[in-house]
Amino acid sequence: MTKRSIGLVLLLALMAIVLVNGPVQSAQGDTSIETFWPKFKAAVIKGDKNAIAQLSQFPIGMPYGITAVTSTAQLTKRYRQVFDGETNAAKCFAEARPVIDPDNRKRFTVGCKNAAGDEVIIYGFVLTKTGWKFKSLDNINE
Repeated sequence: MTKRSIGLVLLLALMAIVLVNGPVQSAQGDTSIETFWPKFKAAVIKGDKNAIAQLSQFPIGMPYGITAVTSTAQLTKRYRQVFDGETNAAKCFAEARPVIDPDNRKRFTVGCKNAAGDEVIIYGFVLTKTGWKFKSLDNINE
């Protein structure tokens, strides 16, 4: 094979990989998380229930034995339970960093401490067709 043929084969192989796997992401991670997280964090810190609802996917799963949050109206009504129940999410989110699920890059979590200082409250987020959304709250002690 000539150098030109080898170069063309390599280019076609790279294009096939990109088409199958999607665009190559930088080593610094998915920039859409870097866009979404500051918006979501700011909404929680401000207590902006409407913005939080727009950045959420319903139903929002809740810890064992607690009914899921199924609508914007329920999220508004149950806001304290979700964001100020066993943790102070506004305080936590000010310093917390998202952790991408190594087995599924379309999910990330943010862990917060409970009153005892244990990081057991886990907020879950998923990548949807319309971008990242808040999807679940879990207490790993329950």
